[in-house]
Amino acid sequence: MPALFTPFSLKDVTLRNRIAVPPMCQYRAVDGMVNEWHDAHYAGLARGGAGLVIIEATAVSPEGRITPGCTGLWNDAQAQGMARIAARIKAAGATPGIQIGHAGRKASANLPWEGDDHIADGDPRGWTTISPSALVFGGGLSKMPREMTLADIDRVRGDFVAAARRARDAGFEWLELHFAHGYLAQSFFSAHANQRTDMYGGSAENRGRFLLETLAAVREVWPENLPLTARFGVIEFDGRDEQTLAESIELVRKMHAGGLDMLNASIGFSTIEGRTPWGSGFLAPVAARVRQETGMPVASGWCMDDPQVAERAIADGQMDLVMIARAHLANPHYPYALALALGKEDPAWVLPPSYAHWLSRYKGPGKGAAQ
Repeated sequence: MPALFTPFSLKDVTLRNRIAVPPMCQYRAVDGMVNEWHDAHYAGLARGGAGLVIIEATAVSPEGRITPGCTGLWNDAQAQGMARIAARIKAAGATPGIQIGHAGRKASANLPWEGDDHIADGDPRGWTTISPSALVFGGGLSKMPREMTLADIDRVRGDFVAAARRARDAGFEWLELHFAHGYLAQSFFSAHANQRTDMYGGSAENRGRFLLETLAAVREVWPENLPLTARFGVIEFDGRDEQTLAESIELVRKMHAGGLDMLNASIGFSTIEGRTPWGSGFLAPVAARVRQETGMPVASGWCMDDPQVAERAIADGQMDLVMIARAHLANPHYPYALALALGKEDPAWVLPPSYAHWLSRYKGPGKGAAQ
């Protein structure tokens, strides 16, 4: 059996395989509410055969949205819609997960296909952004954020807790904290975004404090028997990679000791000066180092849609789960394509019987045969 299709257990959750659909923003929500688009999208992905389907980056507060079209989990009405989706993912055989986060200084942006830049000042669709320090990200994201006070930090931490509690009650069985991609938590850890002189800035220990405190607060409300994970940018590709990776690994060790069950190793994206070396499986060696040096389960993604590269990442012990994003958008049944590429031709091995029956090799006429 290909390593990609072996089960994976974490806490009381067992995934049917090592293939995960990571969060991919759809930008279709209204006031943070999911709708028919999300219902169909996530149910379809779950039917496709992946072991884990994680709902897109979901804001813990209105100010935490990346765009006006982002999903939210700051009120009970939003949680009711999310519960409907979690149930559909579960019914299709996948484990329902959700990622919660705060966009920080990258918030209040236009939809990607409408500019992917900050909403202009004075436009009623936009809002004030916040960040550890009053530093502009740059490029099209030129809005100056307001530096967070200690009261702001306490409030946002509380927003994460409230969203985690709603995710729990909505039936999600896998929680991912968004600590990556230049959003708020990553900005606290990044020297590119954090120039504070108090207990949340300066040393790597201080810059990691918000992440550890938020993890600890969420750990108190998230069920101990269910996986609590985080997506964290462990590297920036900014010319100081060894230092960043070493600091990141030390922080991940502390997260693990503080109750984190798995890390989704990603990129910081905290500076426009980063030069990401895009290529098939380029993060796999980074994920493998994090896994080896922290002793905790690790997932990763970005350019992992080559079947042989994805298989080797699991078979060689570089990571425990493979996050495959865009290939699932192009083909929601991508796990079947993976199975075929790895020598497993029987569709019943991956797909629901309503699909597998018609895709299996034709064995002659019979009841229900295609005409």
